[in-house]
Amino acid sequence: MRLDAGLTVGARGGHGPIRYAVSDYEPGRSASFRFDPRIFDGHHWFDVVTLDGRPTLLHVLEARPQGAMRLLWPLVVRWWHDALIEDALDRAEAEVAGRAWTPRRLGPWVRATFTVARWTMRRRSGRARAAEARHPRDA
Repeated sequence: MRLDAGLTVGARGGHGPIRYAVSDYEPGRSASFRFDPRIFDGHHWFDVVTLDGRPTLLHVLEARPQGAMRLLWPLVVRWWHDALIEDALDRAEAEVAGRAWTPRRLGPWVRATFTVARWTMRRRSGRARAAEARHPRDA
C-alpha cells in the first residue's frame, strides 16, 4: 500500500492497479478507503474491535467490481487480495505480539497467476523501452 501523503484523510494511492483514497482515519482504531469508482464501486476498511474481550483487527470489503474488474476479480484479483490481507493481518498480529513476521507460502493459483502477471508486465515494459529507443520523444 502506497499513499501520496501517508495515512491521512484525502491521501491517494493504492497497490498495483487498484487505486483508492483515505476517506476516514482514527489512529489506533480504524482506517477507511474509497476505491476509484472506475475499478470498484465501494470501499474497504480496517477496524480494531473487541471480540470475546480481546482486541481484534477486522477487515471489511464492500465493493462491486466495474469494467474489466468484473472478470478479473473472481478469476485472479480476489485470490491475490485474500493473500495480501492474510499477510497484512498476520504481520499486524506479529507486530502486536512482538515477534518476527514470516510470510505465508502462497497457494498454487496465486503463485501461478503472479508469475503470469509479472511475465506480462516485464514483457510490456520491455516493449515500451524498445519503442522509446526506436522513437525517442523530443526533449
